[in-house]
Amino acid sequence: MASKPFSKSVFTFYRFVRRRLGNPTGQHHHQRSTSGIPTYPEIIEGCPVACKDDAQVQNEVLILDIEGGLLRSQSLFPYFILVAIEAGSFLRGLILLCLYPLLSFLTQEVQSRVMAMVCFLGLTEEKVTRVARATLPKHFLEDIGWEGLEVVRGFKRVVGVSRMIPRVMLEDFLKEYIGLEMVVGRELKIVRGRYVGLLETEGERRLSLDKLEGTQMVGFGSSSSYFNHNHHQLFTCCKEVYLVTAEQKKQWSTLPRDQYPRPLIFHDGRLAFKPTPQATLAMFMWLPFAVPLTVLRTLIFVNLPYSISLPIGSASGVTTRVIKNPIPATGNANHRALAQPNLQGHLYVCNHRTLLDPVYISVMLNKKVSAVTYSVSRISELLSPIQTIRLTRNRDEDRRRMEHSLKKGDLVICPEGTTCREPYLLRFSPLFVELVDEVYPVALVNWSYMFYGTSTGRSKYMDHFYYFMNPHPAYVIEFMDRMPTHVVINGRRCESYDVANMLQGEISRVLGFEPTKLTRKDKYMILAGNEGVMDTKQ
Repeated sequence: MASKPFSKSVFTFYRFVRRRLGNPTGQHHHQRSTSGIPTYPEIIEGCPVACKDDAQVQNEVLILDIEGGLLRSQSLFPYFILVAIEAGSFLRGLILLCLYPLLSFLTQEVQSRVMAMVCFLGLTEEKVTRVARATLPKHFLEDIGWEGLEVVRGFKRVVGVSRMIPRVMLEDFLKEYIGLEMVVGRELKIVRGRYVGLLETEGERRLSLDKLEGTQMVGFGSSSSYFNHNHHQLFTCCKEVYLVTAEQKKQWSTLPRDQYPRPLIFHDGRLAFKPTPQATLAMFMWLPFAVPLTVLRTLIFVNLPYSISLPIGSASGVTTRVIKNPIPATGNANHRALAQPNLQGHLYVCNHRTLLDPVYISVMLNKKVSAVTYSVSRISELLSPIQTIRLTRNRDEDRRRMEHSLKKGDLVICPEGTTCREPYLLRFSPLFVELVDEVYPVALVNWSYMFYGTSTGRSKYMDHFYYFMNPHPAYVIEFMDRMPTHVVINGRRCESYDVANMLQGEISRVLGFEPTKLTRKDKYMILAGNEGVMDTKQ
């Protein structure tokens, strides 16, 4: 094999640390050759893919240091506080934030143990697992270095090793989104289904890698973390260890959304920002103002006439922009009277961003409309300034209810059936196509810079409160040209699902979103492990 370039200073430092940290018992600190002489992995600066040919890479197993070889950030605080707030409470997150100045004076090992104690103590496995599956992947994907992911893509088999992050926080993300074969991380002790906040010792993790004994393994990580906390012991099973320097990692670029190994369509959680210590401090400073403000904004939209609620809401920081004037209530009345004399109202069809979508459409139209809902809390229905019609998921009954509502006036429907935060549109249910001869599409997009106004958990009744807690919540509404529901292509009348797909494509085109075939059931099964049926008592 041709000689490979490596950093002389790094290799010299490695030999120094090896002598200082030598294990007198000889367990797990090194391999032994057939002659009984201890051997150590060769330390090489750079990325393994750049130094090897494709045939070599395909026959080797990559041992990946997650913190040093995949994530760009050196701070683990954002991931721990996400667990503290999303699986615990804001009070738990505040306690962790108050401890942060003291943590900065401690070693990484002690920091991880303290943060794990604060975040996990008393939490159930179910809550933590849900946050790991539904909330953390978004933040991990945004922290991945493009260069690190290229190394992972170059190997057929990859095993992830975490120095400080508990395995329960990483495993779902690394297996589902990155495609790793196995994840070795810190284990948390559990008593009667609840975490006690204690991390395992470092030596216990090394046993997991013994399962790969007999295969050719290559390590990849950061030189700044390789010598910390005996982390190098986990790479002694490798014949080579490739290290990138701290200066090289600072130049790593953010992974573009279109380069995600798997599209991020669904995610949950209330925080809409990466909770760094500075950003988290700003959020807690804002909360005392946010709570009375969200109550004020709710009262404005619920009680005041539309003609004055919009300007007062704008004065409180709510930004609303409308593109193209809304269709007047009397538009095309003669044609509709001849075609369908029993229907008086327009049917507005929109994509679904938050529960406030129909309210904003009603405000822009400056008139009352009705909206269909499914599995919405009773509190949300009581606070709604417009009439809501609860659907049953029984096709005949739902059709009857919507036809009855259309006879009374205009109706707004969100055929996706649930909200989607990312720039994607879920599959449109085609029932609305069978109700009228034409529909009025509406394209909606909104921004939440601090809190998401949607959720899949038991606190759905708080959704609109969280949305109005944002300093400057923003909505853009575009009223599109009306679209016929009876479409003939090549002499054949399109089925209702074809028309629904066409409308989904048109709204996607206007918004710059990507249409999908995913449904409401898919979303809730991925994020919550259920079909998304709301308890009617909530």
